[in-house]
This record gives sequence, structure tokens and C-alpha cells, in this order.
Amino acid sequence: MEEKTAVKKVYKKMPRKKVCAFCQEKVSEIDYKDVNRLKKYVTEGGKIVPRRMSGTCAAHQKKVANAIKRARIAALLPFKGE
Repeated sequence: MEEKTAVKKVYKKMPRKKVCAFCQEKVSEIDYKDVNRLKKYVTEGGKIVPRRMSGTCAAHQKKVANAIKRARIAALLPFKGE
């Protein structure tokens, strides 16, 4: 006689949608001189973190990118990582 084995269904866990940190804090402007905040949005290699990874909304992502670029020109952030 054959034994029947129970088949388990595998459910994928849906990742929780990230919320924009700037919208939560109601930040009106993103300052390029605030290096500690901007470092969170730059990888070790020096690239700007994309929206899908950082969780920022489109409007704030544009402001973050511009602030990072300005900080690089002012030599507050490096162009390349180490």
C-alpha cells in the first residue's frame, strides 16, 4: 500500500512597503550641508541609493540626489567610495 504524503504550500512573504522618511518627518527642504543624513542615501562605493531601496518618494528622491551632488561639489561627500 502507498503512503500519502502531505503537500505543503509555500507562501511568499510580501515585503512591507517602505515609507518615505522625509514625508514622515515633514521635512520641507533637504540641505546639502547635512552630511550625516545624506550618507544614508549613498552606498559604500559612492553611488546614490535608488528609490526602491531607500523607500523615499519621487519628489524627495530628486531633492536627495541634488543635495548629494551639491555636497560632492562642495567636497562634503566623496565622488567615489574607498
